[in-house]
Amino acid sequence: MSRIGKKPIAIPQGVEIDIKNNKVSAKGKLGELSVELGPGIGAVKEDGQLKVKPASRSKEGMANYGLYRSLLNNIVEGVSQGFAKKLKIVGVGYRASLKGKNLEILIGYSNPVIVEQPEGISFEVPDNTTIVVKGIDKQLVGKIAADIRDIRKPEPYKGKGIRYENEYVKRKVGKAAITATTGQ
Repeated sequence: MSRIGKKPIAIPQGVEIDIKNNKVSAKGKLGELSVELGPGIGAVKEDGQLKVKPASRSKEGMANYGLYRSLLNNIVEGVSQGFAKKLKIVGVGYRASLKGKNLEILIGYSNPVIVEQPEGISFEVPDNTTIVVKGIDKQLVGKIAADIRDIRKPEPYKGKGIRYENEYVKRKVGKAAITATTGQ
């Protein structure tokens, strides 16, 4: 049995859970999300908690038990609190700004990179070098943040590029430092 799958999901105040057939829907102050449960997985709402149970002791049901519990926890947390990812821009002259709803990033290319705002996602730019991606769907927030990071990944010599807020970039020693230490 999965350790994660055994944990019940606490349903916060103001979140409504609806279970029909194999589909679990959550509706809260930020929006509505749903998850289609796989075969061999069931969900039960009791005592203000959502519990995930394998419908049968099949191999597939037991393997996906913890996965569906995590997916259900993500939709409950998403409709009540939402998710956010912070990105930092490092480099001289690199900056970001909002143009309407879209994100404009100047990152060393000849033209600015425009990232269009998908539905369910909002961008914030508290300062020139910080981008905040917010939304209720954890998977979509992570994907959009990863797509923005892929515009210019941090390079290992000077660390310039777009990185997650707490990401550590392992730096490499340049050629000049190597020849200086060998005495040539």
